[in-house]
Amino acid sequence: MQTVIIVIHLLIVLALIGVVLLQRSEGGLGLGGGGGGVSGFMTGRGQANALTRATAILAGCFFLTSLILGIMAHRGRAPTSVFDRGAPAAPTEQAPATPGGSVLDQLRSMQGDQPSAPAAPGAPQVPQSR
Repeated sequence: MQTVIIVIHLLIVLALIGVVLLQRSEGGLGLGGGGGGVSGFMTGRGQANALTRATAILAGCFFLTSLILGIMAHRGRAPTSVFDRGAPAAPTEQAPATPGGSVLDQLRSMQGDQPSAPAAPGAPQVPQSR
């Protein structure tokens, strides 16, 4: 049943788009870029009234099918309450991967590098190249 209503809804959407595009432009650029309408089919007031009425009817049908689809989607759910839900779990803190190490050593261990051994006092520092 829901599939049938969805198909009808899509047909109404396509018809509504077509009817809106057929309407005469009110000063802006129209379909052809010049502001003209459909010639020969209907002229003047008759065309404006028919297209306005068709737009209103299709918009009403679109609104109705949207409501029906929304009610059908909601009907399948079980009622729930905010009070029935449990309290959210408190976030847990993770212990550092290497206790006692510096932040730089922890970052290097995350990348797979081994932490460097502390240099002896007075020994020259050799920069590591990557």
